Amino acid sequence: MNKRSSSVKLGRTSSHRKAMMRNMAESLFVHERIVTTRAKGKALRPYAEKIITRARKNLSDPENTSKALHHKRIVMSLLRNRNTVRKLFEDIAPRFEKRNGGYLRLIPLPMRRSDATPMSIIELVERKEKIKQIIDPSSPKKKAITEDSSSKTQGDKKPTKPSSQKDPKDQKDHKATHSSGEGDKTGRWYDRWKRKKKEWDS
Repeated sequence: MNKRSSSVKLGRTSSHRKAMMRNMAESLFVHERIVTTRAKGKALRPYAEKIITRARKNLSDPENTSKALHHKRIVMSLLRNRNTVRKLFEDIAPRFEKRNGGYLRLIPLPMRRSDATPMSIIELVERKEKIKQIIDPSSPKKKAITEDSSSKTQGDKKPTKPSSQKDPKDQKDHKATHSSGEGDKTGRWYDRWKRKKKEWDS
């Protein structure tokens, strides 16, 4: 007789599904925001929220070392990465000390082009925004840095010609090959090979 199952199968075996949930939870706690399919996001949310609740239990009674060790061992059996577990207990759990549940949010995204699968963003509600330092390329500091670095690396080398400017000798060789009517031998790669051959012979 078919019974109602609390877990979503997601078209995978139990071992594959457990490994997938573990990897997704670890990446969620490390980056605090991931993009996945909507079905996986709905299955991941209760799985990850139970782990955060387990980490929050250490905040209520920090002096009881036996309970703290017990909670850490349970979380370690689910995540398997010590750095992620350390971040969960020391950084993520204190953020949700006054929140009873609802640690994650799902933001729907448009369908994926390849197979029309609905996508979504799953992230922590109290997520630390990563500030990216934007450098204006027109600023004088940026120019000074590029000039100093180029002068140090180049040394006494002669300045090279930019790629946009073509050598008139190359243009003459290119015209000569086309005017000679060599057939398949005309072309850029053949011109380069011919010039190199002249250098080798000389």
